Amino acid sequence: MIEYKSTIRKAKHVSESKTKTVNELKKLLDEYPIVALLNLENLPAKQLQVMKGKLRKEATIRMAKKSLIKEAFKESGKPNIEKMNKYLEGMPALLLTRENPFKLFKIIKKSKSPAAIKPGQVTPKDITIPAGPTPFAPGPIIGELGMLRIKAGIEAGKVAIKEDAHVAKKGDVIKPQLASLLLRLGIEPMEIGLDLVAVYANGDILTKDVLDIDEDAFVQKLRNAAAEAMNLAVDIAYPSKDTIELLVQKSFRDAKTIAIERDILADIVIEQIIAKANAQAESIKKTANLE
Repeated sequence: MIEYKSTIRKAKHVSESKTKTVNELKKLLDEYPIVALLNLENLPAKQLQVMKGKLRKEATIRMAKKSLIKEAFKESGKPNIEKMNKYLEGMPALLLTRENPFKLFKIIKKSKSPAAIKPGQVTPKDITIPAGPTPFAPGPIIGELGMLRIKAGIEAGKVAIKEDAHVAKKGDVIKPQLASLLLRLGIEPMEIGLDLVAVYANGDILTKDVLDIDEDAFVQKLRNAAAEAMNLAVDIAYPSKDTIELLVQKSFRDAKTIAIERDILADIVIEQIIAKANAQAESIKKTANLE
């Protein structure tokens, strides 16, 4: 009987703890307009503390079990936030902020640093070993490279890789032999830092692919779009404060061209009309062989 009561008290304590966590998460969700999901898997505790320190003014980070985060999403008043459930990956955490999502992603991306990949880890990107010399002296390493289907030879007393070798695809689980080779070659495909998976903002879900913008390319696209819009507006004679000066200049040039073509006498074109007449007279003179 005593054991039974103890079990009940323990279960009640666990339930109360979960309820408290869900309520705390719900309060944060309702307080902050921007909610990001992080995956903290493979992130060292020291690095996490560093990132928390860097983002202290911009954001709040809260770790919790997937089931509790889902429950908090369900109880939150934010529309469509339960769609974030499918982005709960690895070791999830919530990042809550009032910052622009794109600015936030940029801050997080810049804070990441390269790291070696360990056996059993999943590579976040394709891995290619480039052709060229290596620091290895001839020996068993040639056999190791061969087992990984990497073409190698001896150049200037060192092992050299003859051509680029694609050794892993994004999502592959890295085997010990490959992890060891990459480490010795100084190839670091991993990134240590916060892994931002998706962001909820005003009812929309923005994934990392959407947030990861090449700013230079984006600005160039805006410039190209502005130039094309201006050209189109001038072509169709659309008047606005940005086009009116260009339209007046174009109208002036067009009117001048028509006046010269139709021999319409005006002060501004008289010299061109006389020059045209002289040129036509010279042409007729040559054609008729007139002295």
